[in-house]
Amino acid sequence: MTRLDVSTLRDQVGQEVAVSGWLEVTQERINQFADATGDRQWIHVDTERAAAESPFKITIAHGFLTLSLVSALLRDAVEFTGLRMAINYGMNRLRFVAPVPAGSRVRARFTPASVDDEKGSIQVTWRVTVERERSDKPVLVAEWLVRYYPR
Repeated sequence: MTRLDVSTLRDQVGQEVAVSGWLEVTQERINQFADATGDRQWIHVDTERAAAESPFKITIAHGFLTLSLVSALLRDAVEFTGLRMAINYGMNRLRFVAPVPAGSRVRARFTPASVDDEKGSIQVTWRVTVERERSDKPVLVAEWLVRYYPR
């Protein structure tokens, strides 16, 4: 895990600063996300039908499940110092590039694309790439805007 003071990110714009550990996306996690969101499309939750009818031959995670893991993956990769709180501000250029089959492991790479002062906070635009183990193609790419409030 990398320890960072958000204010030092200005000097690291364009440089990858953190890579998370691997996180398994289990069928149980997919089912729980389906229950929480009401998105119970068969490609996510019906393992028998997915094996028979899906081009992937297995259930796949919701794209929004993969997106929702980004916060946890950043927490796994970075311990920020000197913060009171952080809040999501939005996403830019979000793409679900490839599926995440059930049982896959994913991790994320984080690069600050910009760091700006914003109303008592520091707004960081992270360039995020989520990748799947044993795959050359990312599963998700995005710019993630986070506002950090110092102590």
